[in-house]
Amino acid sequence: MCTTPPPARSSARWARRLPPTRSSSRRCPEMAPAPGSITLFLALLLAGSALHKGLAHERLAIAAARLAGTRPSSGPLLLLTAGSVEAVAAACLLITPLQRTGALIAAALWLGYAIALFRRRGEVLDCGCDLVAREKPVTLAQTARPALLALAAGLVSTLPAAAFGIETPFAAAGLCALYLGISELLAIPQPAWRKP
Repeated sequence: MCTTPPPARSSARWARRLPPTRSSSRRCPEMAPAPGSITLFLALLLAGSALHKGLAHERLAIAAARLAGTRPSSGPLLLLTAGSVEAVAAACLLITPLQRTGALIAAALWLGYAIALFRRRGEVLDCGCDLVAREKPVTLAQTARPALLALAAGLVSTLPAAAFGIETPFAAAGLCALYLGISELLAIPQPAWRKP
């Protein structure tokens, strides 16, 4: 017995049965956050800070001793310890399997800086936070800077290890430029935009 094959489905009817596409709701990879850029940014800050401590060790040793509230003779040891920890943290952040370790070290270090600055708030001293010597009162803005960096490093430690892409150095350099620009603006004693 010969059976008649079922009629072929029309293309329009078949298209109606297809699940709707979600191309509009998908995140574009280019617009997604780039943990690698933030990781490299933190590594550059740490490496630059360690290098700065080596180049301006005489000034920063005094600043470290005053900030820690210890004798001036202990300044060089404090400076060497802080610079070494910064260098180790920066190196770990550049090595993918050690990024979490580097981020945790950086978070602890910056948190220590924030606590030391908070204890000295209101005092007039050169905290060593800037590239040049500046005797000025320690403000909450100066305390917030390492605290925010500690928070950023803590967040990086919770993320999966991020590989560095071609665009990563450019994004990290942009973040460094923005960070330095904000730091210089905060260093202005009495800018017009702060006046009531």
